[in-house]
Amino acid sequence: MSPIPQVPPASGAVVGAPRLLLRLEGVAALAAAVLAYAAGGHDWTVFALLFLAPDLTMLGYVGGPGIGAALYNLGHTYVVPAGLGALGWVAGQPWLLASALVWIAHIGFDRALGYGLKYDDAFGHTHLGRSGRSA
Repeated sequence: MSPIPQVPPASGAVVGAPRLLLRLEGVAALAAAVLAYAAGGHDWTVFALLFLAPDLTMLGYVGGPGIGAALYNLGHTYVVPAGLGALGWVAGQPWLLASALVWIAHIGFDRALGYGLKYDDAFGHTHLGRSGRSA
């Protein structure tokens, strides 16, 4: 029996064990954010309402793939919600911390499903490989 043929990765995409580790890292971020949210006693209705909010950054694609990728990546990198969470913690603003945890959970969920940061040539060209119709 011959091995299953591999589809060549998109240029710039992580493959093999590193790709699996990045997806598992997403699962870990999702789990940690959900556990921290629960431990903080935050409102689950707010969690449900905010969970898909980072995907509003896809509206940047109305301005073209370069603007779209930049806005999408800004909304799907851990740097911004980590800063927001730190600000909420230091300033004693639990709503900021809760918002950051939901945001981190969303990013972790996306990564676990294989949705990565976008390159500016096509929406489906991500650091984790091709997604969507181009997969």
